[in-house]
Amino acid sequence: MIKRRELHECGSLFEYLSHPSVFPFVRQKATSTDEFLFMTKQLMEEEECGKVISRTITDDYGMPIGTINLYDIQDQAGFLGTWIGHPFQGKGFNLKAKNLFLEELFYQHNINTVFVRIKKHNEKSLRATEKLAYSMNARYTHPTLFEEINAGDHKYELYQITKDLFYLATAASRFVEEEEHAI
Repeated sequence: MIKRRELHECGSLFEYLSHPSVFPFVRQKATSTDEFLFMTKQLMEEEECGKVISRTITDDYGMPIGTINLYDIQDQAGFLGTWIGHPFQGKGFNLKAKNLFLEELFYQHNINTVFVRIKKHNEKSLRATEKLAYSMNARYTHPTLFEEINAGDHKYELYQITKDLFYLATAASRFVEEEEHAI
């Protein structure tokens, strides 16, 4: 479902990234496969330095369909960036990948807060984030950060996912999984 990034996946990932329903919302706006390969190499180097954590999202057959990243890591916090190829949107891959990635961030990388900034006109992502039991609007809890991300031309909503809230919201599902494995 998620795995470390590999350069050989860049060609197929670029095809999904360049789709008009995906491209406007991605952080790495590569315009060619070579540019996306170069950006991915840079991202992998930044991960080695602890500045970012990046994973490939895969389908049920292990084929790459998108990416999930934690950018701008600082003070045990960072910004989440996720995109899924158009043919795979609305099929539950985003939620599964997000849950696995958040587990990794909180329990393996000592991250305490994940921020999510979403362009105000990205209604699909706004609805998806508001459905998450462990997500909360951070406009009022982090007003300085909210103002900072909205200082430019684009306007965003700001959400946060804390380790504690994620743990509480997902505890029941972990308990059910442990019970099933015990049987």
